Amino acid sequence: MTPLHALAALGQSVWIDHLSREVVQGGGLARMVQRDAVAGVTSNPTIFEQAMAAGDAYDPQVRELLDAGVREASQIFWALARRDVQEACDVLVPVWEHSKGRDGWVSLEVDPGLAYDAARTFEEAVRLRARVDRPNVMIKIPATEPGLIAFEDAIAAGISVNVTLIFSLARYVDVAERYLRGIERLFEAGGHPGAVASVASFFISRIDTEADRRLDTVGGPTQLRGRLGIANAKLAYQQFKATFDGPRWRALAAQDAAPQRLLWASTSTKDPAYPDTCYVDELIGPDTVNTMPMATLCAYREGGRPEARLESGLQDAWALVDQLARAGVDYEDVTATLEHDGVTRFVESFQNLLGGIEARISATVSA
Repeated sequence: MTPLHALAALGQSVWIDHLSREVVQGGGLARMVQRDAVAGVTSNPTIFEQAMAAGDAYDPQVRELLDAGVREASQIFWALARRDVQEACDVLVPVWEHSKGRDGWVSLEVDPGLAYDAARTFEEAVRLRARVDRPNVMIKIPATEPGLIAFEDAIAAGISVNVTLIFSLARYVDVAERYLRGIERLFEAGGHPGAVASVASFFISRIDTEADRRLDTVGGPTQLRGRLGIANAKLAYQQFKATFDGPRWRALAAQDAAPQRLLWASTSTKDPAYPDTCYVDELIGPDTVNTMPMATLCAYREGGRPEARLESGLQDAWALVDQLARAGVDYEDVTATLEHDGVTRFVESFQNLLGGIEARISATVSA
């Protein structure tokens, strides 16, 4: 048993933050399921940008699409992404079936350019769910205020959702409330709450990157560096436990509804001074998911220290926000900035991705 398998024994699922044609068709994903207890896959525009820019694995399908008269880069992208997600879903469907829908999910993100348009985000979620046509696809919707409207509507429509780009505790409270309301609406309309699942994706390392940058700017205490991301996640877990308890939740659970698990995203360390597995080791606890980039997965396989630590040091976590404020780092402004920047970065990645596809189209046509 590797440290990755031990995480599952402690109640935490291992998902991989990577998707490419090569890793699916080459058998890499299937090997990770067996060797590393990988039980899910997430994707985003940046991941697809990196995958489609590397090698020539996508060229045959691009040529097929061009021969069929498809010329728009966005249409070609969604066709390429659809195949990757479908094939990954097929690899993971045994995990999905064995876990009764707890794991085995593959996430596909809506167009990030729609992040502030609730109606179009919902329409896109419906479209992507239908196009992929796999029971274990999970549509990613950003946790902007309009995104949360679309998220609730998607849950009410029976669509499983990965709510992404969560940074603040206040925003997470809204996410959890929207999930409960969506499940209640689904049930009231005669749907089956057990047919949908959701995760709430908290971004970890990006919080430290921004808080550390501000600390350095104001000359704040160095002992506060690299601590906010983990503290924030620990406090979110306490909110998770409070939300999925009590009579309101128990009434939904009696109808087979599953709690919306917390997912730790952005778990690679950005500062080389920090241990490369710190955002895994410190955030282990029941009913959570850690979605790891490949480098983090490999590092944890070799040197992880699996032990339930998610509820340790809670008093320090609460105190840290006040300590940062006294040092001149405003938690609310940090998280608001990160949400805005996160959407912007995904939009830029998506545009770069489409630009790369357009270049590939030109090269294929002129060949």
